[in-house]
Amino acid sequence: MIGIGIDAVDVDRFRVSLHRTPTLRTRLFTEEELQYLAPRVDPVPGLAARFAAREAAMKALDQGLGAWGFHDISVVRDGLGPPRLLVVGRAAEVASGFGVRSWKVSLTHTDTVAMAVVTAL
Repeated sequence: MIGIGIDAVDVDRFRVSLHRTPTLRTRLFTEEELQYLAPRVDPVPGLAARFAAREAAMKALDQGLGAWGFHDISVVRDGLGPPRLLVVGRAAEVASGFGVRSWKVSLTHTDTVAMAVVTAL
């Protein structure tokens, strides 16, 4: 294992940020992520978990905000399988420099807290 990262997001605080800055959704999330969560009655906990995954991936490689763009890492779902990270662009370049060959991600959320754990392998 190359690194592990964890992050937690307060869902209500994240909801306020999304409401206050309407363009934040498209700045943070890919169109695929937004479409996947759109049918949910409340997509915000799922969005918060995906934001946590981005932060956890940065932490797994000892990187901070600004190391790469938010769209460089996204959470994708293939059928009924578990979520996985899609890493592209600058994030893929940085990960390659660390020798990362694969990623594992685990997401969870309640109505109040969203969390993600990411391992770089």
